[in-house]
Amino acid sequence: MARKEIVALLLAGGQGSRLGVLTRTIAKPAVLYGGKYRIIDFTLSNCINSNIDTVGVLTQYQPLKLNSHIGIGKPWDLDRMNGGVTILAPYMRTEKGEWYSGTADAIFQNIHYVDEMSPKYVIILSGDHIYKMNYAEMLEYHKSKNADATISVIDVPYEEASRYGIMNTTDNNKIYEFEEKPAQPKCTLASMGIYIFNWDLLKDYLISDHANPTSEHDFGKNIIPQMLADGKNMYAFNYVGYWRDVGTLQAYWESNINLTERIPDFNMFDPYWKIYTPNPVYPAHYIGATGKVEKSIVAEGCMIYGTVRNSVIFPGVTINEGSVIQDSIIMSDSLIGHGVEMYCTILGECSVIGNNVKCGVGEFAPNQYNPKVYDSNITVIGSNTVVPNNAVIGKNVVIDNYITPHDYTTLEIPSGGYLMKGGDVE
Repeated sequence: MARKEIVALLLAGGQGSRLGVLTRTIAKPAVLYGGKYRIIDFTLSNCINSNIDTVGVLTQYQPLKLNSHIGIGKPWDLDRMNGGVTILAPYMRTEKGEWYSGTADAIFQNIHYVDEMSPKYVIILSGDHIYKMNYAEMLEYHKSKNADATISVIDVPYEEASRYGIMNTTDNNKIYEFEEKPAQPKCTLASMGIYIFNWDLLKDYLISDHANPTSEHDFGKNIIPQMLADGKNMYAFNYVGYWRDVGTLQAYWESNINLTERIPDFNMFDPYWKIYTPNPVYPAHYIGATGKVEKSIVAEGCMIYGTVRNSVIFPGVTINEGSVIQDSIIMSDSLIGHGVEMYCTILGECSVIGNNVKCGVGEFAPNQYNPKVYDSNITVIGSNTVVPNNAVIGKNVVIDNYITPHDYTTLEIPSGGYLMKGGDVE
């Protein structure tokens, strides 16, 4: 196999537990976004737009939907004999097999994959952020600094800095200190979880880290601090632009709904930086005589006979006459009955809302199931779930995946309530 200058390793095994029922059956990078995409599409598109044609995707949690979506990588022009996209899952080796125990351990377990390409550089990426970035520019910066490692950073508001790994740098962007979620941050340059390393050096650190029984095998907690302690040449690459971790329900909802603005914060209509994804085989969407759409995204195959306002509607959705959908995200192949009122709701894939249902109504109340996850006005209904006719569902309610009409003991779930298959909080 021809030697590659740089290989991308895309960490896509995260559970994304803060997205609640949306990630109970699929990995966070496979969650739908923006009317026709999945979250991982943005990082994969960045790779091919940056002329990186060899990508290893490291999967772990609930990988079925993600693997099916990526396939052989054709939508991203990554279906190649020399390079292309490769799914890298944990596997059984001669001595033993184990799950990835950290971000660094995930790369360590796939050293042989990288060595086959014998690259000079590797770029470590996360599969669960929304952004557009030219990694080729970051690589040129890495070379110009003769760096051992380059870490992409973004300037965040001071009040949010304690949520991130913070890079303290000199005037020429050389990193002299890394602080993981500091209570009193010295600066506001937050790590984006995007790293370029010289492969031969990183491999030595991965092997050493693997042999350390006290290590958490994490880039932020172990590899980067150790390289700094050893005096390695490490630089921060300043990124300016939209970057969003949509790892909470509030952030996910806000980021999607913002796309309905005439000039959204994140422009997906940029002809010079296209976002690629497998195209659904649907006809064009149809808006009937009784249908009305205001300031919304409506994807292919939708049939709109009701009113849609300020919402994101994924492919194959039917919204029947007399229904009003507002400030909501309706995922693929779902059916909304007649006379439905739905406000500030996220509805999962392949779900059915019966006739005359009211959803997202009433006064706010803290969620009783898991307030740390369901802590906003957003009502969340999982995938493959049925809400029966005439049901009234309040604000901040969560309903699990695969719920049938037989699972309801009442047609009224008050604000802050829940209906879960397992019953107890995970």
